[in-house]
Amino acid sequence: MPAIGKTYSQQIVVSDKDTALAYGSGNLPVFATPAMIALMENTAVHCLEGELEPGSDTVGIAIDVQHTKATAVGHPVVCQATVTETEGRRIRFEITARDDKGNIGRAIHDRFIIVPEKFMSKL
Repeated sequence: MPAIGKTYSQQIVVSDKDTALAYGSGNLPVFATPAMIALMENTAVHCLEGELEPGSDTVGIAIDVQHTKATAVGHPVVCQATVTETEGRRIRFEITARDDKGNIGRAIHDRFIIVPEKFMSKL
């Protein structure tokens, strides 16, 4: 299990493929909420690298997200995930996103530890 307080950060530059217009979640060429959520989940996944038992993985099971400010194409977005709680096989993260002008979003995200083969056999 990862230690409480473990963090991981990564940066992207918003491109046309990351916009609300491209995702169909809006009509403007600004950073899409679904793109921000995907970045947040990906940051949490990276935060767990090397922290899980061999042969295990995680799946996202919940996310409570606020997207509070628009970001234009060409601007950087930094996302940071911090482990805040572990309970059984559940890992909770606080995640922030910011651009070059300040905070743009935040989330509470839960991931659940699974064994991929067992998980996939239930589908």
